[in-house]
Amino acid sequence: MPTGKVRFYDDEKGFGFITTDDGQDVFLHATSLPAGSTVKAGTRLEFGVADGKRGLQALSVRVLEAPVSLAKSKRKPADDMAVIVEDLVKLLDGVGGDLRRGRYPSSSHGRKIAAMLRNIAEDFDA
Repeated sequence: MPTGKVRFYDDEKGFGFITTDDGQDVFLHATSLPAGSTVKAGTRLEFGVADGKRGLQALSVRVLEAPVSLAKSKRKPADDMAVIVEDLVKLLDGVGGDLRRGRYPSSSHGRKIAAMLRNIAEDFDA
């Protein structure tokens, strides 16, 4: 069976293209993927090939190796994140107390809290 890497895949549209190891482009439709799996650019696949109306089409796709996410490789160790999350909880407890008394944080303090939340969310979402 041929192998290759996903060059492009759109989850919403349900199709994309694979570049085989010998350089050919093969159409990839969502119905060819194993149930419950998703792919993204760089995912290595093994697949059967059929000649479709508009060229080669992948059939019976098997995921060999998902690409290592650059974000995952750069995220902080779990022990470090535990300390950061504990500090964030303390900070948010203080803000929550102020909000219960009818006071929002100052705009500069609010921006810092929002930036911190976004950064932590990115580490979790990687």
